[in-house]
Amino acid sequence: MPTLDDILEHIGEFDRFQKQTFFVLCLLSAAFTPVYVGVVFFGFTPEHRCFSPGVAELSQRCGWSLAEQLKHTVPEWGSHGAAFGSRCSRYEVDWNATGVSCSDPLDSLVGNRSSVPLGPCQDGWVYDYPGTSIVTEFNLVCEDSWKLDLFQSSVNAGFFIGSVNIGYIADRFGRKFCLITTILANVVCGILLVFVPSYLWIVIFRFLQGLVSKGCWTAGYILVTEVVGPQYRRTVGILYQAAFSVGLLVFDAVAYAVPHWRWLQLTVTLPCFFLLLYYWCLPESPRWLISQGKTDKAKRIVSDIAKKNRKKLPSHLEDLKFEDDDTERQSPSLTDLVRTPQMRKNTFILMYNWFTSSILYQGLIMHMGLMGGNIYLDFLYSALVEFPAAFIIIVTIDRVGRRYPWAAANLVAGAACLATALIPEDLHWLKLITACLGRMGITISFEMVCFVNTELYPTYIRNLGVMVCSALCDIGGIVVPFIVYRLVEIWHELPLIVFTVLGLIAGGLVLLLPETKGKVLPETVEDVENLHRQSVPKDKKIYHHVQTSEVVRD
Repeated sequence: MPTLDDILEHIGEFDRFQKQTFFVLCLLSAAFTPVYVGVVFFGFTPEHRCFSPGVAELSQRCGWSLAEQLKHTVPEWGSHGAAFGSRCSRYEVDWNATGVSCSDPLDSLVGNRSSVPLGPCQDGWVYDYPGTSIVTEFNLVCEDSWKLDLFQSSVNAGFFIGSVNIGYIADRFGRKFCLITTILANVVCGILLVFVPSYLWIVIFRFLQGLVSKGCWTAGYILVTEVVGPQYRRTVGILYQAAFSVGLLVFDAVAYAVPHWRWLQLTVTLPCFFLLLYYWCLPESPRWLISQGKTDKAKRIVSDIAKKNRKKLPSHLEDLKFEDDDTERQSPSLTDLVRTPQMRKNTFILMYNWFTSSILYQGLIMHMGLMGGNIYLDFLYSALVEFPAAFIIIVTIDRVGRRYPWAAANLVAGAACLATALIPEDLHWLKLITACLGRMGITISFEMVCFVNTELYPTYIRNLGVMVCSALCDIGGIVVPFIVYRLVEIWHELPLIVFTVLGLIAGGLVLLLPETKGKVLPETVEDVENLHRQSVPKDKKIYHHVQTSEVVRD
C-alpha cells in the first residue's frame, strides 16, 4: 500500500498548498517572540537612583546640570567608584534646609562628606527612561529586584508544564484544535496582562501565557512538517524557526515605537486575534487523521492538496494507510531512555545541551539589555545574526554532518562569551560584536539540538525522548534570570563566565555523540546502540521525521 509520502510525491511535496500553509504558520512562529524574550523590553531596568525630597528644587535654584546634581546629591555605588551613583541608598539629610551651599551642599549641611548617614530609598526612585516597564511601574529594584527574575521564570515554568499537556492535546484531539485553543488562550491572557493592576496578577497571567504558547508554537512546527514531503521537512523546520528571528526584528521595531510596556503588550497581542482565522485557512494534519483511523477526512484533505497544487490525485488513494499500521507496536517507557549504554549517553548529553542552549540563548539576550548601550540597536544586531546561523545549518548539515558544526557552534558561543567578558567597557562596539558571535553560535546549537534529538532515538520512543530531553530547556529558562540578574550585582560580566563554562562543556560533550549524517532513522534500541558503527548506502538519507503516532498512554 502507498503511504502518504508516496502520494505527496505525485501531488506535490512542497507546492502551492504547502507553501501557503508554511507562510501562515510562520506568522505564528514570529508571534511567539514577545512571550519568549519579552522580558528585555517589558522588564527593562533603566538607570535609577533614590528620590530625595528637595533635591529637584535645590538643583533648579542652583542651576545644576544633571551630572552636577548626581555628583552633589547621590552617594557612590560601593566599589564601583565615583563615576557610578548608588541605586539603592541616599544621603539622610534635609535638602530643604536653609543656607545650603550650591558649590558643596553636603559640606554646608554636615561638614564632612564621609560622615553623612546613608538610608534606603523610602520615597521611591527616579528612573532615567522616557517610557515605562514593569520595573519602573512596580519598583522592581534593589530589595525587590528578584521579582523581575520571577517574572521571567514564571513564563518558563509555564513552558515546562504546558509542553507536556499541550503535546497530549495535539496528539489526542488534533493539531488544528490545539492551535486554535492555545492561540485563543494566549490572546486572552495577553489582553488581561494589559489591565491587571498588581504584580502578582502579572506573574499569574505570564505563567498562563507560557502554559499555552510554547505548545502552540510546537503544534505549528509539527503541522508544517507533516504536510510536506520528506526531503523538505528539515529545511521547512529550520525556516519555521527562522521566522521566529523575523519576529525578533519586528518586536524590536515595535518596542522602539511604543516604549510603554502596557501599550507594547497590547500592540503585540491584538494582531494575534487574526491567527484565529487558522480555523478556516488551515487543514488538519492528514498524518494525524490517518493515525486516528479517520481516513475519509484524510482523503478529503489530500484531495484538496492535489486540487490546490493543480496535480492529479493518484487512482490508488483508497489504499492510503499510515506508515506504521502494519508494524508491531512497542510501548515507550522512561527507563528505555537510560537502559542501555548508548541510549544513556545520548540522553544525558542531549539533556545537558538543551539546558545549556536555553541558558545561553536567553541569558545573552537578558545580559545584552544590561550592557549600557542602545538597547534597541543592540537587540537588532544580535537578532540579525540568527539569519546567517540558519544559512550555516542548511549549508553544512548534509555536507559536513551534524556533530562537528554543532560542537563548533557551542565552542564559539562559549569562547565569545569569555571574550565579551574580558573586553573593556569603553570598547562597547567590540563587546557587541563578540556578543553577537556568541548569539549566532548558540542559535546554531539550539536549532541543531532540535532535530538531532529526533535522530538519536528509535521510532517507538522518539516523541518521549524529545519531550523528556527538551524539558531541560524549560528548566534552564527558569534558572537563567537568577543567573543573570543576581550575578551582575557581584560582577557585571560574571554571567558571561558561567555561560563560557557551560558552552565549552557542551561543545566537548557533543563530540561524544554518534554522527547521524547519511544514516537512516533508528527503529529499535539495538539500532541506536550500533549507530556509531552503522554503515548505510549513500542513497539512504536521514530526514527529520515528525512522528505522530507515538503517544504516551496511561
